[in-house]
Amino acid sequence: MVQKDIPASKEAIAGAAVYSNFLLSIYDWEVLIFEMQCIFKCSAQKILDLYNKHVSDTHLDVGVGSGYFLNKCRFPVAQPVVHLMDLNTNSLQKTSGRISRYHPVAHHWNVLEPYPEDMPVFNSIGAANFLHCLPGTMLSKEIVFKNLNRFLNKGGVFFGATVLGQEIDAGFLFRHANPLYNKLSVFSNLQDNAADLKRILAANFATYSVDVVGSYALFVAYK
Repeated sequence: MVQKDIPASKEAIAGAAVYSNFLLSIYDWEVLIFEMQCIFKCSAQKILDLYNKHVSDTHLDVGVGSGYFLNKCRFPVAQPVVHLMDLNTNSLQKTSGRISRYHPVAHHWNVLEPYPEDMPVFNSIGAANFLHCLPGTMLSKEIVFKNLNRFLNKGGVFFGATVLGQEIDAGFLFRHANPLYNKLSVFSNLQDNAADLKRILAANFATYSVDVVGSYALFVAYK
């Protein structure tokens, strides 16, 4: 995959750059099993349940990671239309290969900027383990929903999960790990809280729900 010259701040690039080929090779075990369960107190199964319940026949996934959830989830049809969007080409290549049976279409882009090309409209958009990597406050991350909402069908669902940094306490390991991840520019979530996420969803969707599990906010919003 050719690396495009994409408009992105240093902070956005830093948040995406952590997904090296080495990290992606251990991501499922190190992040989804150990870190989510032991540090952030939310199992990967909770997010997989979101996918199984809300993923549709036409789906756009943003911040795709290793492609674990797309590979494991149950699509409602045998051959769904699946598009991927990420600033990191390693993640796009890893996920594209992992779900090659669906013939995914990859879009190398920074979702903090409006997507400049034509793209289909989808019945579902997923964003798991993604928002907490983006620079800025939770309220400033509203731009992600605004940029992507035009690609969501009326009545479609936007769902995902993000690690919060405010108004939660997931225990000793979280209190030490989360500030460190922010210092290393892996995360940018020290000002992210559930109240601001709800405000964003209320302003951009017809109905929504937010469920806090450990340090995670699991959200579902219908257009």
